[in-house]
Amino acid sequence: MLNNKLEMPQLGFGVFLVPPDEVIEPVRTALDAGYRLIDTATLYDNEEGVGRAIRDSGVPRDELFVTTKVWNTDQGYDSTLRAFDNSQKLLGLDVIDLYLIHWPAPKRDRYVETWKALERLYDDGRVRAIGVSNFTVAHLLRLLDETDVVPAVNQIELHPGFAQTELREYHDAHDIVTESWSPLGRGHGLLDQPTVSDIAKRHDRTAAQVVLRWHIQLGLVVIPKSVRAERIRENFEVFDFELDAQEMDALSALSEPGRIGPDPDTMNS
Repeated sequence: MLNNKLEMPQLGFGVFLVPPDEVIEPVRTALDAGYRLIDTATLYDNEEGVGRAIRDSGVPRDELFVTTKVWNTDQGYDSTLRAFDNSQKLLGLDVIDLYLIHWPAPKRDRYVETWKALERLYDDGRVRAIGVSNFTVAHLLRLLDETDVVPAVNQIELHPGFAQTELREYHDAHDIVTESWSPLGRGHGLLDQPTVSDIAKRHDRTAAQVVLRWHIQLGLVVIPKSVRAERIRENFEVFDFELDAQEMDALSALSEPGRIGPDPDTMNS
């Protein structure tokens, strides 16, 4: 549950790097498999396809939770409002469930005024919750000091080998939900590590299922991405087994692959 009492599914489906002309079928497959959280962004250029898949799915709108994000080049008060209008039109939704600032982009130094635009969208009822993505403790401190609404979510790179413990502790102290992007390490060897493989064999599960279960048991929201129907369905099957404390600790203790995405302090494109 978010800090404004809105319910958010813990396991969702991400569509990063899924081309706009290929996104409809994976989203349909995900919805058929039981996913109810769909995560997209202006940057991904596939909001229109996501919206079409949602409409075609037959899943009632009130059962779905749709997230999108404002890109760095659209940051600023007025430009954020325009970017939201465009995302809303492409998705074909009257209300967006969660709207995020995609990156703090500190050299642009617009994330505070961008957040104030999100506060307006929230006050106007056009979005049900607002949050951020890739914000560090320093970025969050400034936001909390200069604005009124505490972010409901911070979506960050997080996986075994990059567990973001300090940032998660800050989130917990301020009632901010931690959401994991690149939860499976995005092809950088995490799923092939002996620790992960051994636990997967012990539970007769895939390595991906074990890592996703680690996120779930930590209380994180997690948004794996795949375009393969079998993998999409497998990634959803993580609620009928449990890792023990030693297994959780072993996964948390991994030191590789480390950060694989951009550093929020230097990502300004």
